[in-house]
Amino acid sequence: MRNGIHPAYGPVVFRDRAAGHAFLTRSTMTSEKTVVWEDGRTYPVVDVEISDVSHPFHTGTARVLDTAGRVERFARRYGSGEKG
Repeated sequence: MRNGIHPAYGPVVFRDRAAGHAFLTRSTMTSEKTVVWEDGRTYPVVDVEISDVSHPFHTGTARVLDTAGRVERFARRYGSGEKG
């Protein structure tokens, strides 16, 4: 790697505000906010809206909602697809 062209890569805490879960990893992201981690050191913290802990796909709470009646509207417009 050439010197001086890559961003700094270091430890960062990502915190899922919805689930109250945080994890320490390495990233090029940075933040002015900091947090004292379990090891007693202070790391920059990046707040995220969703992570694997709170995402519906990973938690098994994903639902398919058809509140606008899109399936019925499609069936009326294009028929059921069966040829008689």
